[in-house]
Amino acid sequence: MRSAGERELSVELKDSGRRLDLFLQNKFPGFSRSQLQAWIKQRRVRVNGAPAKASCTLRPGDRIAVDPAERPAPAPAPEAVPLTILYEDPDMAAVDKPAGMVVHVGAGVRQGTLVNALLSRFGSLSSLGGETRPGIVHRLDRYTSGAILVARTDQAHERLAAQFASRTVTKIYLALVHGTVREESGRVQRPIVRDPVRRVRMTARLGRGRAASTAYRVLARYRGFTLLEVRIGTGRTHQIRVHLSSIGHPVVGDRLYGAPARVEGRPPLDRYFLHAHRIRFLQPTTAEPVEVVSPLPPELAAWLEGLEPARV
Repeated sequence: MRSAGERELSVELKDSGRRLDLFLQNKFPGFSRSQLQAWIKQRRVRVNGAPAKASCTLRPGDRIAVDPAERPAPAPAPEAVPLTILYEDPDMAAVDKPAGMVVHVGAGVRQGTLVNALLSRFGSLSSLGGETRPGIVHRLDRYTSGAILVARTDQAHERLAAQFASRTVTKIYLALVHGTVREESGRVQRPIVRDPVRRVRMTARLGRGRAASTAYRVLARYRGFTLLEVRIGTGRTHQIRVHLSSIGHPVVGDRLYGAPARVEGRPPLDRYFLHAHRIRFLQPTTAEPVEVVSPLPPELAAWLEGLEPARV
């Protein structure tokens, strides 16, 4: 199937005998030869309908289809963005990420990210996440606030990543959802996959995708809302938001997954009510247990205080 950004090129007589990668370098001057060769290896380039090698010799009349990859983001620069540090040692740090801050550059965001702030605060970070994601071991959605772990050394990064992979890191969130959650506790185990219709969303309604498990328990009940403590055993994209929406209880403020834009009688919430409240892990060098707690942000606490408790 042809992608929306695919380009079709035709080989003219003057290009006869040229290598495929050199031909592309002339057509895409903003990309390096190694980047174009990567496109070819990734099968983003087809010659007369079939994948080809970088060394393929072109002939007049050959038809070339190219599905360009996004231009790599430039390396992030340090920026003096304020940060709240919840925990710090020579190996790592835990940061209290505010809602609205993107974790790393990409998708049109080039500055003001957590990575920009971390580079200013620490100077150097683990390199295992790549040039655009130094120190990043895991992520939080842009409008999710709370505790996030950062690796300062490659060794710490490897050991923290292993803890996430083995699911020994405990991640506890606070979420206010619409409606009355009937059970005092429960678990959602539904695979998550990207929504084939709305590509900015994920979905748990197709019965396929990556396995995901979300456990919750009720902390408080309000008229029309329920406050939940949520634990995730996996870390899929938008997992908590998708799973809670799939059982009919979207997170307050999360319009992407079905929450209304406004709640009558309440001030607008310019984010969703999801907060990474607590995280437990082993310090990567000493293996000592560490627990980091991020208090509920003032805007969420104030919104919660304005709700009417549910009648028993």
